[in-house]
Amino acid sequence: MHTNLLIIGAGPGGYETALLAAKRGMETVLIEAGETGGTCLNAGCIPTKALCRSAEIAEEFASAGQFGFGGVSFQLDFDAVMHQKTEIVCRLREGVETLLRNPKIHLVKGHARFVDAHTVAVGDATYSADNVIIATGSVPAMPPISGNDLPGVLTSGELLAIDKVPPRMCVIGAGVIGLELASVFAAFGSKITVIEFAKEVLPRFDTDVAKRLRQSLGKRGIEIITQSEVTAIAEECGCLTVRFLRKGKEAAVEADKVLMAVGRKPNLSSLNLDEVGILYSKKGITVDDAMRTNLPHIYAIGDINGINMLAHVAVAQGVRTLNAICGKADDMRLDVVPAAVFTMPEAAAVGLTEEDCKERGIGYECRKSFFRANGKALCVGETEGICKLLAGADGRILGCHIVGPHAADIIQEVAALMTVGATLTDLRRTIHAHPTLSEVLHAASE
Repeated sequence: MHTNLLIIGAGPGGYETALLAAKRGMETVLIEAGETGGTCLNAGCIPTKALCRSAEIAEEFASAGQFGFGGVSFQLDFDAVMHQKTEIVCRLREGVETLLRNPKIHLVKGHARFVDAHTVAVGDATYSADNVIIATGSVPAMPPISGNDLPGVLTSGELLAIDKVPPRMCVIGAGVIGLELASVFAAFGSKITVIEFAKEVLPRFDTDVAKRLRQSLGKRGIEIITQSEVTAIAEECGCLTVRFLRKGKEAAVEADKVLMAVGRKPNLSSLNLDEVGILYSKKGITVDDAMRTNLPHIYAIGDINGINMLAHVAVAQGVRTLNAICGKADDMRLDVVPAAVFTMPEAAAVGLTEEDCKERGIGYECRKSFFRANGKALCVGETEGICKLLAGADGRILGCHIVGPHAADIIQEVAALMTVGATLTDLRRTIHAHPTLSEVLHAASE
């Protein structure tokens, strides 16, 4: 079978690109080895956020007294929590599969392998196309630690499928995945210890935001140990012992489950790239600004190219790729990408950090505001947090960094402003509804 376009991988980047190609009249073969929707829908973003909502409700029950509801008690039904999570995932996956029942899209289930630069085999069948998009995503990174294969040492996907809340859990890695799941299971009653190699949590985030988030999580009972290297995991006396070095001194923590959350890596082993001659490194497949590989008709989008491992980035890169295939120019700002961490409280960021500006020699000014001075934050009882705005010498907004309630929603306003090259003055003269959490942006601009 020969078509206009062949896409390998039906995660957000793959299936959204297939749908857009169909709208443009292109016949597309979409190949997926696992569940439609990829990691994000089935074992990442969506199931995690479903658990986050249950965790938020648990926190609200726990704090009901300050809002005048004394004597409130509740019992966690973890089976019901997990059932709700599964129902949401299934509903969304069925929705995606319904959309893909398009006469222009041929969904093929199975593992793809390149036969040549234009042809892919799935089982005994072969498919060829004028253009090929690789969108096979990423897999959890597993550091070479002794004992990392013991029962009870879990990846994030495995943790999202457990049947009971572990009394004690050690999380190795204080990145986005580690902190989100630590926050969730702490709300469910687990005693959580997080061990991080770097100096601070969320190593790629603004230092002030990361520090404040660490302090907030600490107040919620999550122990976070930074600047520590895990050396081994052992099974002892019916539990797991995680050994680590902190400032040259040996230490250990006991846990019932251990979550490996040290990040993800491009799923390079999913395809025989060497045989086709596609260039790549351990960071991912090498692409240009149009997501084109060294073979001009083959493109790579999403986690597999390692540029920015976020679902919404994969979707945007798919649009850029399809535009390139169609010879259509676009002015998408792929450098303006909001990112969010769904902890309690949330953290979010877009654009440059202060550290980025200093490293690049960019002159900037920093404006701050605090949620404790925000009326809506006081009303909902969530006053911990900060908003930082960075602007260049010409006043243009360079970045924004937030930790606080609904940070993930608030950051989108700044992303929109940055996309059109807005300044602090533009933000300051924009009327914000009162009382709202987004007023922290207006306050910072002043």
